[in-house]
Amino acid sequence: MKAESGTGMNQDEKRAALSLAGVYALRMLGLFMILPVFALYAADLEGVTPALTGLAIGAYGITQALLQIPAGLLSDRIGRKPVIIGGLLLFALGSMVAAATDSILVIILGRALQGAGAIAAAVMALTADLTREEHRIKAMAIIGMSIGMAFAAAMILGPVLNEWVGVPGIFWITAALACAGTFVVAFLVPPPQLTRPHREAEAIPAQFARVLRMGELLRLDFGILMLHAILTASFLALPLVLRDEAGVASADHWEIYLPVMATSVLIMLPFIFLAERGGRIKAVFLGAIIVLMCAEAGLYLMPPALLNVVVLLTILFAAFNLLEATLPSLVSRVAPVDCRGTAMGFYSSSQFLGAFLGGSLGGLLQGMLGLHAVFLCAALGALVWLAVAATMSPPAKLSNYIYRTGALDPKQVSALSRQLTTLAGVAEAVVVGEEGVAYLKVDKRVFDEAALP
Repeated sequence: MKAESGTGMNQDEKRAALSLAGVYALRMLGLFMILPVFALYAADLEGVTPALTGLAIGAYGITQALLQIPAGLLSDRIGRKPVIIGGLLLFALGSMVAAATDSILVIILGRALQGAGAIAAAVMALTADLTREEHRIKAMAIIGMSIGMAFAAAMILGPVLNEWVGVPGIFWITAALACAGTFVVAFLVPPPQLTRPHREAEAIPAQFARVLRMGELLRLDFGILMLHAILTASFLALPLVLRDEAGVASADHWEIYLPVMATSVLIMLPFIFLAERGGRIKAVFLGAIIVLMCAEAGLYLMPPALLNVVVLLTILFAAFNLLEATLPSLVSRVAPVDCRGTAMGFYSSSQFLGAFLGGSLGGLLQGMLGLHAVFLCAALGALVWLAVAATMSPPAKLSNYIYRTGALDPKQVSALSRQLTTLAGVAEAVVVGEEGVAYLKVDKRVFDEAALP
C-alpha cells in the first residue's frame, strides 16, 4: 500500500509532534540554562573545586548516555508514556535535589539524577507510534528543531533567570517544567493505538554489532562527542572570562549571548544551503571544524577584551550550530536504511557522553593549568577531530523514505525488494514483511513516488 504523499499531517499527528517536541525541548531547556551561569554560581558552594564544578555541569551526560537506549527498549515492553512520565519525574527529582543544597557533591548527585530521566529514545518511539510512515521523519525533524531552539533560548534565559531567582531558582523552575511535562504527556499527547519497535526511530538490539562495526558511523559518533565535549568545557571558562576579564556583569551576559546567537545563525544559514543544495557537505563540515578550532585557539591567544570575546563567540557558535545541524544529516545518509534508529541511538549516547567528558575533563584541566588552558585543550580536541573526520568518504545525497506495504510473506518480500531496487533513484531498499514496511534510500532528484508498486 503506497503512502499518500499528497496529504499532510493530520491533526492528531500535528498535536503529537508539537506536544512531544515541547516536552522534550523544555527538558533540554532546563539542562542547557545551567551552562552559561553555573561556573559563576559554583564558587560559593561548599567543598567546590574546578574539577567538581566541571563534574556538576557534565554529570547528567553520563547517566543519560548509559540509560537512554535501555529506556527506549523498556518502553517497548511497558509502554511509551510510563517511561516518559517516569523519566520526567526522575528529572524533576534531580532538579529539586540540586535546588535544595549548597553542597557541590549533592548538586552532582542531582545532575546525575536529571540525566537518569532519559526519555529521548522513548519520545522518538512514541512519535513513531503516533505518525504515519510518510510523515514520521518530518515529525522527528520538528523535535530536532525544537532542541536547537531550546539551546538558543537557554543562552538568554539562563543569565536572566539567574539574576531574578539564582541558580537554585532555575533548578526549581526546571522541576516545575518537568512536572508540567508529565501532564502534557498524560493528557494532551494522543494514546498510541499500537506500540511496536520502529527501525527508523529507535535502537534495535540485533543491529548493535552491525552499526558498531561501521567506521563511517563511528567517525560521526566521535564527532558529536567532541563537539559537545568542547562546548561543555568552554562554558566552564566563558562566563568567568566575560565577568572577570571582559568586564561584563553577570546580570548582563544575556546582552552578549542574544546578538551572538542571532548573528551566528545568520552566518550559518548560507553554509547549510551550500552543504545540502550545493553538494559540498564534506568541505563545509571540515571547514566548520577548522573554524571551531580557530575560535577556541583565539580565545586562548587573544587578549580578553570585550570586542575580541564577542567576535570569537560569534564565530564559535556559528561553527557549533553548523556542525550540530550537519551531523544528524550525515548519520542518516551513512546509516543502513533499516538501521537509522539504532545509529541515531548510539549517536545520541555519544553526544551526552561528550557533555560528561567535557565537563569533567575541562574542570580537571582548569584546576591544574588555569582558566584559559580550557580553550587551548578544546582547540587541540578540535584538531584531533579534524584528523579523524578528514578520512570520511563524501556521503551520497540521499534521503530516507518509508511507506507501508501491508504484511508480506517471504516470497513477496523478496520480489518487492528486487522490484524496488530497479526503480530510478532508489539506492537501497529493505522490506520488512512482518512490519509491513519498506525502508528506502532515494535520490529525490530522480525518484518518482508514483512509480512505487
